[in-house]
Amino acid sequence: MFEVFATTPETMSPAAIGEHAKRAEAMGFSGLQVPDAVHDGLLLSALALNATKKLVVSTGVLVAFPRSPMVVAVAAWDLQELSKGRFEIGVGTQVKANIEKRYSARWDSPVPQLREYMQALKAIFHTFQTGERLNFVGEHYQFTKLQPFFNPGPIDHPDIPILAGAVGPAMTKMVGAIADGMITHPTNSPPRYIREVCLPRLQAGFERTGRNDDDFQLVVGPLLATGKDEATVASEWEKQRSMLGFLYSTPAYWPSLELFGWQDKGQQLLDMTRSGNWDEMRNILSDEMLGEFVPRGTYDDIADVLIERYRGLTKRISFPIPEDPADDKYAMKAIQKLRGE
Repeated sequence: MFEVFATTPETMSPAAIGEHAKRAEAMGFSGLQVPDAVHDGLLLSALALNATKKLVVSTGVLVAFPRSPMVVAVAAWDLQELSKGRFEIGVGTQVKANIEKRYSARWDSPVPQLREYMQALKAIFHTFQTGERLNFVGEHYQFTKLQPFFNPGPIDHPDIPILAGAVGPAMTKMVGAIADGMITHPTNSPPRYIREVCLPRLQAGFERTGRNDDDFQLVVGPLLATGKDEATVASEWEKQRSMLGFLYSTPAYWPSLELFGWQDKGQQLLDMTRSGNWDEMRNILSDEMLGEFVPRGTYDDIADVLIERYRGLTKRISFPIPEDPADDKYAMKAIQKLRGE
């Protein structure tokens, strides 16, 4: 029914990622999403791949603009060879303030810049595999030199999937035209938003380049409130209330609020960040709002909830690994049901 990818906490350290990946593989997950936030996403991917035998590992998402496409291409090529074809690249733009002030990198025109970024990766991969002259010349990136000494050479699995995060209309259409898949953000994961907004934009991208959606992977990653019992679910529900409050203080994520008629909530949250009122932000989000954005249920129920919400909209969904390994046996039943086993 679904491919189920385990999520990885943003704070997961390089020392812990190997055991995390092993748990995901043992629990029957199809793959693992690794973040690029507190720790380096490529390093985490290498350690997760090295610790497993079957698990697909995808960056979800790698912050693109601070890294040259050549640097990412070399790392991805090595990871693909190391894992015998189990690596996927998920890239994204982040937001302007982080790119310029946290990374001291260039933020030009994010949609054409990310389009060229993915095109450059494909051109570099082609040269790695074939030895043909590298000659990618765009507005934002130019790659015209790769001496044979620096070319890692062909590998057995050269077709590395390139996925991208997208929120806005132009970005989503571009991803539909260029990428192998799209990774949703928690704020654009409600079924109604996917059906009414994301899919039409992706379709416009498909039509722009004359492709179909047969090989396109829409990866849906909602925030979940789940656990072995109702008390745990209630605790996770409140945790996700706080997370959504933080996320919706960023104006770039407001379109999904607008779809549901809650656009005023975003401005309230932004004003609270400016006044430093972080602790009260969670109170802006009602249970009705959470019900649209956060699927809820115990491990006995959550698979049915997700199937009802996302059947026919996606073939891949993300799912959290329990904080306590003792609960893995409960979560495994939900994973098996989501996979149709």
